[in-house]
Amino acid sequence: MSHIRPSRSRAESSADELASLRAPTDPWRGDGEAASPSPTTAPRVPVGARLLTPDLVLDRLTSGPQRADRVTHVERVPARAGRTVEWPTWVPDTVLERLAGNGIHRPWTHQASAAQLARDGQHVVLATGTASGKSLGYLLPVLSDILTGPDAGTARRRGATALYLSPTKALAADQFRAVSALAGTDALATTCDGDSSWDERDWARDYAAYVLTNPDMLHRSVLPAHSRWARFLGSLRYVVVDECHHYRGVFGSHVAQVLRRLRRIVAHYGADPTFVLASATVYDPAVSASRLTGLPVRAVTDDASPHGGLSFALWEPPFTRLTGEAGAPVRRSATAETADLLADLVADGVRTVAFIRSRRGAEVVAVQAREHLADVSEELVDRVAAYRAGYLPEERRALEQALQDKRLLGVAATNALELGVDIAGLDAVLVAGYPGTRASLWQQAGRAGRQGQGALAVFVARDDPLDTYLVQHPEAVFGPPVEATVLDPDNPYVVKPHVAAAAAELPITDADLDRFGPSATDALRDLEAEGMVRQRPTGWFWTRRDRACDLADIRSVDGRQVRLVEGSTGRLLGTVDAGAAHTSVHDGAVYLHQGQTYVVDRLDLEAAVSLVERGSPDYTTTAREVTDIEVVQSERSESWGPATLDFGVVKVENRVVGYLRRQLVSGEVLGEVPLDLPPRSLHTRAVWWTVSAEQLAAADLARDQVAGAAHAAEHAAIGLLPLFATCDRWDVGGVSTALHSDTGRMTVFVYDGHPGGAGFAERGFTAAAAWLRATRNAIAACHCAEGCPSCVHSPKCGNGNNPLDKSGAVRLLDVLLAGAPHATPPAEGDDGT
Repeated sequence: MSHIRPSRSRAESSADELASLRAPTDPWRGDGEAASPSPTTAPRVPVGARLLTPDLVLDRLTSGPQRADRVTHVERVPARAGRTVEWPTWVPDTVLERLAGNGIHRPWTHQASAAQLARDGQHVVLATGTASGKSLGYLLPVLSDILTGPDAGTARRRGATALYLSPTKALAADQFRAVSALAGTDALATTCDGDSSWDERDWARDYAAYVLTNPDMLHRSVLPAHSRWARFLGSLRYVVVDECHHYRGVFGSHVAQVLRRLRRIVAHYGADPTFVLASATVYDPAVSASRLTGLPVRAVTDDASPHGGLSFALWEPPFTRLTGEAGAPVRRSATAETADLLADLVADGVRTVAFIRSRRGAEVVAVQAREHLADVSEELVDRVAAYRAGYLPEERRALEQALQDKRLLGVAATNALELGVDIAGLDAVLVAGYPGTRASLWQQAGRAGRQGQGALAVFVARDDPLDTYLVQHPEAVFGPPVEATVLDPDNPYVVKPHVAAAAAELPITDADLDRFGPSATDALRDLEAEGMVRQRPTGWFWTRRDRACDLADIRSVDGRQVRLVEGSTGRLLGTVDAGAAHTSVHDGAVYLHQGQTYVVDRLDLEAAVSLVERGSPDYTTTAREVTDIEVVQSERSESWGPATLDFGVVKVENRVVGYLRRQLVSGEVLGEVPLDLPPRSLHTRAVWWTVSAEQLAAADLARDQVAGAAHAAEHAAIGLLPLFATCDRWDVGGVSTALHSDTGRMTVFVYDGHPGGAGFAERGFTAAAAWLRATRNAIAACHCAEGCPSCVHSPKCGNGNNPLDKSGAVRLLDVLLAGAPHATPPAEGDDGT
């Protein structure tokens, strides 16, 4: 084994300890109480006479060679006692009896507060921590109205119904299990999604009182066929929107319009439901929930639930001997590091979930962990598996059950499990790479310790500016929330297809237009010009035979997909968004699909097909782009001393001019291949900042240094934006120029990578001082000499990360921030830490 993997003596020690055990124990119980013996429960490993505690497990993880210095910070969150109140008087006895039968005797105060608001007909968002029992906050009013029984007979005769929406099928299935445990078959509950049979969907429509589904099903199946759902929709009392912080960006904007269509349809049938939303702890949840639903929403944020202590470690992988562009050092990948840690934890009998950002990464971590464990015990190999979207329904259910009954000790999962099954009794969580928001980070970390025991969470940083900043600045992780749930329901590119879908569902009247936002009128005019709708005295009607809902892919703003087809067999492998096709599936591109490598033979844009063949090249490909940006309109502007900060509409024109072939292991550039692809135009929104010639002189930037300094600052700013807006760096783009024709100055743009904008650039404008200060500090604190992937190099740069000037970027940002509102200049020698 290499020095980074567990040493042989460590593995042999773990194997001996496993063999010496006679009964399973729970490593987190400080009183030494043994867990109930079970043939499917893996033994826990005591160290001498002591049981493993979170801190002891962390000590064991750092005991290997050169591991101790990888932990940059450990945050210890103390245990907290819960606060309860009496049950609301309106909860029927039958519900209370069922709750008591499930061990629930009194509600936490936040559960009762949210339930009372919903019962009173006020729209409410319950935004408390992971494992705080948010489900009961909405189940109390829902079950009280729909559950049969002597005290709910009136509601039952009234036919009250409730709709539950979740971002994932797994979460809906888990909620269905929870409802079934509380109410049995009396609640007439069922899931209705893409995994449901036609018979199950028919039963949901004709008989169900509580339907658990997702926005996709609502958009494509329920609303277009609303007349068949008239019984259910006309009696709708509650709409539950679970994990609503997940609805952000373009996806969130689409879901906001779907909810507006739902409100319009149920009003047509005489219903006026109360919306009850559940969210992780986020900034200003009432505003976000109101933007999502289009309704005034009250927030309940005082978390009264108990939780065990949490030890949360920040872990930075070491540098390797490899070098990247311009000799920049390269850190060991978070994927490889997480696979080692997962193997160590499983070898110690610690039930662990490792969250990985990509589907392929989850598979790789599971495979590597199993290979490591084979050196410890063949029995442990089958106790580790991957869990991700894309599996067949029966495969997902089998994995979920194996997690529940503890046949699996370790799981490498995508965020499909973050919002999925409620797994009690996990001991540790590994997070490989920042998941995009602090809400998601805590959501994932909170999967452990859900039975009140102590828990361990480890955030493993990628070689990325944001991840590096976070492990070096723990206050950015453990301080107050800084991100907001960003969405833009009024994006005209989102509104237009939903207005078309609404016209197909019911003719749109003038009274409906306010519901869909200020761009709805223009959307109708455009649809009329395209021959899709026609105005009549009673409203606007859909005129086509095809389905209007197909105009909107709610997971993407660009509904057109490019198909990936294996040329030799004609097999359809999958699809990519049209906007990504130029950079990912162009002629000659190396493309990964389900762990297999393919090489693109030809991209046919007219047919929307990319023909590929299996291959095993020893190189990767990176597209090179030329980007021009034009300022269409500045909507907001601020003076930062001599500098300016603007937000507004821009036109971006991208053209892929070629691609680089890089050696697979070292990243060395092997050559460049030219491409002839048409330009693509994007009307979107951007935040941009300019500095004057005098400021450039004050930053000691010569004319030939300005482009490199601006380029480096642009890359780092894009990398840090997810800390302030709920986005990924791949959701935004950037352009920097030493002299822009529209501003007459050196200018750096950061723009939303979606037509019409997604709200990310706007958030960057409102949080610009903090965002750019963090950007400056991240660059300055990096230990590299000339720039590296941890600070100013970007994996998506269309110019091959050239030119870049790391020290110039720091000086440039210093003169910019000197004029920022309420800004203080950095102290002499300030390295950003």
